[in-house]
Amino acid sequence: MGTAPLLITAELPGDVLAWADTLRRAHYPPERNRLRAHVTLFHALPPSAEGEVRRLLADLAKGPPPEARIGGIMNLGRGTAFDVDSPAMVQLHSIMAERLHGLLTMQDDRRLRLHITVQNKVEPAAARALQTELAQLNERRKFVFRGFGLYAWEEGLWREIAQYPFRG
Repeated sequence: MGTAPLLITAELPGDVLAWADTLRRAHYPPERNRLRAHVTLFHALPPSAEGEVRRLLADLAKGPPPEARIGGIMNLGRGTAFDVDSPAMVQLHSIMAERLHGLLTMQDDRRLRLHITVQNKVEPAAARALQTELAQLNERRKFVFRGFGLYAWEEGLWREIAQYPFRG
């Protein structure tokens, strides 16, 4: 058991990951882009909860993969993300939040807004320009999530702990 905070992600299928990561590499400031494109469900769970989190993810991954679609562009102020619409993943997140009650930080204990960040920490004008450009592409990709990822946040990088593919 480590000392680094734990993160839980909703894992993207390969084609959506490749597409979003290409955009992220093109538009995220290179000196700050240390992670691949992702959908974060929880940002900072205590490392002491690793066993409980592992059991929870294994249990929830027994079900079918949640359907999702890219729903539009999100303005992050100093960045840009794709909104991800997935009522089934939001439901799974609610179950996790209930089971992890008391372990959540303020950042994780609020309404979930699923998204894939492709740009951050830029001037607002640059963010608005990219949002205009991406809105013209009208991406409305449908996909299913592959599973859950469990990671440790270590010095600004993620160390993979385990993957939990959906099996239902």
